Amino acid sequence: MKKKHQRLVLALIALVAVIGAGLLAASALKDEAAYFYTPEDAKVKGVEPGKAIRLGGMVVGGSLKKQADGVTIAFDVTDGKAVVPARFTGIAPDLFREGSGVVAEGSFDRNGTFIATNLLAKHDERYMPRELEGMTYNATSHEMKAQ
Repeated sequence: MKKKHQRLVLALIALVAVIGAGLLAASALKDEAAYFYTPEDAKVKGVEPGKAIRLGGMVVGGSLKKQADGVTIAFDVTDGKAVVPARFTGIAPDLFREGSGVVAEGSFDRNGTFIATNLLAKHDERYMPRELEGMTYNATSHEMKAQ
């Protein structure tokens, strides 16, 4: 009877250790996960400043402006329903330009500007984020419309 009791205690300790390790891993992944938002999602859900996310949409024509330091660019991202101001410091991909699709990694500052740490624009101009499939972008009016 004593050996059965010891095995039961060891099995329970092992189970608790496995559950604890799983919860710890899930907690660590949650802190590192970057969730995808469209500009409308970001405005409606009110993403907290500093939270790492991915923002996807189209770069609004006429919004791309180089800053005085020569390495910072300011631009607007739209999904046709909302527009979010964004800023990136660094070397932008060759295909990053107005009217093209973009997925930017970063976070919002307290003023509502998205501060991108990485631009994922290494694709051709036909790229559309999955959430925007079935939409077309009018470069003249800067509107997104369902096909």
